[in-house]
Amino acid sequence: MKKEQKKQDEIESSNAPLIEHLTELRSRLILSVLAFLICMVCVFPFSKYIFNFLAMPITELLAVQNEANDLIFTGLQQGFMVNVKISFFGGFIVSFPFVGFQIWRFIAPGLYKKEKLAFLPFLIASPLLLIIGAAFAYYVVLPLAFNFFLSFQNTTELNNLVGIKYLGTINEYLSLTMRFILAFGICFQLPVLLTLMGKAGLVSSVSLIRIRKYAIVSILIIAAIVTPPDVITQIILFSVVYSLYEISILLVKLVEKKKEEALQQMDENI
Repeated sequence: MKKEQKKQDEIESSNAPLIEHLTELRSRLILSVLAFLICMVCVFPFSKYIFNFLAMPITELLAVQNEANDLIFTGLQQGFMVNVKISFFGGFIVSFPFVGFQIWRFIAPGLYKKEKLAFLPFLIASPLLLIIGAAFAYYVVLPLAFNFFLSFQNTTELNNLVGIKYLGTINEYLSLTMRFILAFGICFQLPVLLTLMGKAGLVSSVSLIRIRKYAIVSILIIAAIVTPPDVITQIILFSVVYSLYEISILLVKLVEKKKEEALQQMDENI
C-alpha cells in the first residue's frame, strides 16, 4: 500500500512541472495574441498609406509608360478586405518583437548561460535577414518582375492588334506583392536555419557539400513554386537562395572550427 502511495506521489510530482509549463505557455500565448490584435487595430487606420507604399513599384512603372497608374476594386467589399489584410500583416510585423520576446522568455529558463549567449546572435540575425529579404524583393525584384509583366500590354496603334491594357485590382496586386516579399523574406532565413542545425550537430559542412546538387534542384523547384511564372524572377530567387546556401556552408564550417577549438582546449585543461 505504501509503495503504491509513493508511486502515485512520484507521478503527481512529475506532472506538476508539466502543468506549470503548460500554464506559462498558455499565458504567453494569450499575451502574444492580445499584442497582435492590438497592433492590428492600431495599424488599420494607416492601411491606406501602407498600401500606397506597396503600390509604388507598379504605379511608378505605369507613370513612366505614360499610363494611368490607378488600381481598381471589382467587389463592393474588396477595398475593406484589402485594408484588413494589410492591417493583419502590419499587426504581425509590429507585434513580432513582443511575440519573439515571449517565446524567448518561455525557452530561456531551460537553457544554460552559454546556450543563451550562443542563441542570442540568431535571434538578432533572423529578423534582420527577414527585413533584408523583404527589402530586396521590394526594391529589386518587384520592379523587374512588374516591368516584365507589363511588357505583355498592347496598344491599338501597334500593328492593328487587339488592345491589351493592364487594369489591376487592389486585391490581386496585394496578394502578388506580399507573395514576393514573404518568399524572399523566408528564403533569407536559410543561413540562420542551417547554422543552427550545424550548431546542434544535425548537419555538417561535409554533408551540405555532398548534397549540393540535390539542393540546387530543390531550390529550382522552390523558386518555380513560390514565384509567379516569370523566368527572370525565378532566376533571381534561385541565384540569391543558392548564394545563401553557400554562405551557410561557410558559417557551418566556422561553427565546426569553434567546436574543435573548444574540444582541444578542454583536452589541454584535462
